[in-house]
Amino acid sequence: MNRKQKKRKVKSKPIQITEYLFVKVLMGVVQLLPHRALSLISKTLGWLLFHLVPRRRKIAVLNIKSAYSDTMDMKEVERVARRSCDSFFQSYLEMIKYQDLLTDPEKFSYLKKETENVDQLFERAREYHERWSGCIFVTPHIGNWEILPYVSRLAGIPLVVVVRPLDNLYLERLLFSKRSRSGQLIIPKRNALFQLQKTLQRGNSIGMLPDQSTMKGIPVDFFGRKATTTPVPAILSIRFKRPIVVVACLRKPDGLGFDGYLSDPILPSQDYTSERSEIYRLTFEMNREMENVIRLRPEQYLWIHNRWKTYKGKVAVMDL
Repeated sequence: MNRKQKKRKVKSKPIQITEYLFVKVLMGVVQLLPHRALSLISKTLGWLLFHLVPRRRKIAVLNIKSAYSDTMDMKEVERVARRSCDSFFQSYLEMIKYQDLLTDPEKFSYLKKETENVDQLFERAREYHERWSGCIFVTPHIGNWEILPYVSRLAGIPLVVVVRPLDNLYLERLLFSKRSRSGQLIIPKRNALFQLQKTLQRGNSIGMLPDQSTMKGIPVDFFGRKATTTPVPAILSIRFKRPIVVVACLRKPDGLGFDGYLSDPILPSQDYTSERSEIYRLTFEMNREMENVIRLRPEQYLWIHNRWKTYKGKVAVMDL
């Protein structure tokens, strides 16, 4: 018997159209603004988020305080939390501003000038992709994580990206069409595992953001505390003998330009005795490498997310 497919929830049509028109106008305005104006807007919105949304402020402060208990005093913790809110908004404004540059190889030369060692990073990433016939590229929510899928095509790497469907079909078509034009293949998050397996079998790479809490995760150390983490990258790595590679696009400290980050490949063992233990090991190594990135620019990480959320009555997916 076929299971009845759960109907997708979307907003009412008038709300969808209103949101679509607002975003369309906003995108047009943002593309006309200079970078300094975007920075000012981001700081204003970040200030409002930090001071007017106490729940998110509390989560950010507690997360940073726990992660840096030995190295940051309370004043520094609050400074990082405040700047993290700025960075959250700046990521999306930058994405709107530079979207056309990221879909045009000729225009992209402008952004390349603003990024240290980008050609060397591209060369290493291509070498990983070609050596293993596809990689599992993962990035934490730091800096401008939205830029990375766009540059994959410019680096010569076919990439499939997992995304969460929007509850506004008009906005989804607008935003996802721009991503598709950059060469990304987009698949919905729901039931994505099958498509990801097919992607690796074809010799393509995949892109994931595995640093958010999930009820279907496994408890693995992250900044010294157990955090539920998706085991999917590790499972795919073992099943298809592909490396996990941590990447990131970090803003320079002065806010002008970017620094790229590309880790060494995290490889599955050839002689493990327990698949369960190997999944935990690979996931731990992935989390540790993401920690290394975050420590470079902690003020650019998404600390407002409840990364160490616990789920009452949850049974770890690996125990099923």
